Amino acid sequence: MRTLITGGGGFIGSHLCERFLAEGHEVVAVDNFITGRKENLKPLLKQKNFRLIEHDVSQPLAIDGPVDNILHFASPASPVDYLMYPIQTLKVGSLGTHNTLGLAKAHNARYLMASTSEVYGDPEQHPQREDYWGHVNPIGLRGCYDEAKRFSEAIVMAYHRSHGVNTHIVRIFNTYGERMRLDDGRVLPNFMGQALRGEPITVYGNGSQTRSFCYVSDLVEGIKRLLFTEFHEPVNLGNPSEVSILEFAREILDLSGSQSPLEFKPLPQDDPKVRKPDITRARQLLGWEPKVDRHEGLNRTLAYFQKQVGQGESAT
Repeated sequence: MRTLITGGGGFIGSHLCERFLAEGHEVVAVDNFITGRKENLKPLLKQKNFRLIEHDVSQPLAIDGPVDNILHFASPASPVDYLMYPIQTLKVGSLGTHNTLGLAKAHNARYLMASTSEVYGDPEQHPQREDYWGHVNPIGLRGCYDEAKRFSEAIVMAYHRSHGVNTHIVRIFNTYGERMRLDDGRVLPNFMGQALRGEPITVYGNGSQTRSFCYVSDLVEGIKRLLFTEFHEPVNLGNPSEVSILEFAREILDLSGSQSPLEFKPLPQDDPKVRKPDITRARQLLGWEPKVDRHEGLNRTLAYFQKQVGQGESAT
């Protein structure tokens, strides 16, 4: 099979490239590297079944030869990134999704779009189920990402209903693991980077807000299973083990042995107070649930970040 992965140089995208190559696929990765990193793909570049195209999928893309699967993972995905690139985020969620759907239609390919738990906004339902429509501020600072993904979901379903494209939507909850950027602004790399450098651990609000962290290998397994179903509505993938941000900060301090103090700052606008996936649909449809517990996953991720900090690599 020939599988095209947009955002292939990103954190999750690079793990997907690696997994599909291991499954015997020919993999074509597409990335313009505004937030992805070529370093993430370096081990794959010498493999004969791997091809890298440096391209912005907000612009039309033509691929010669057959394409069996398209996984659309191109997008800035952390608050730091999408607040820096709000227009690019909106374009890749709209034009980029439109272009890749057109490619899937032309090649009669399976299509899977990376959506996000951010479509639920600051939720009034807890835990969040796929039939919940969300509580989103469309003109707030986070609106560029939230609404880009909500539009993406709408056009994916339109292509399925109008053109019969075999589409799939995964709503990804907080995911972590090797190849995250230390400076990407998400809570886990923030805490680990600060702990390893001996800097104060920045906790926004009083730390009572919650998150649920899924290790990247578990997510990739769920995505692979979803791609080969005939189910077309959104599916949550994430780890329902919920932890408060304050408790999580203390876990990182204990794990790293850091003496960093806690530093409290005001909660950013529209920051979700709770985040926990209901994964009933994934369990029933895919026979999937997370296997890697948080302690094990954090140990693996910490070892990766220790090397990054040791090499003086904070971002690139």
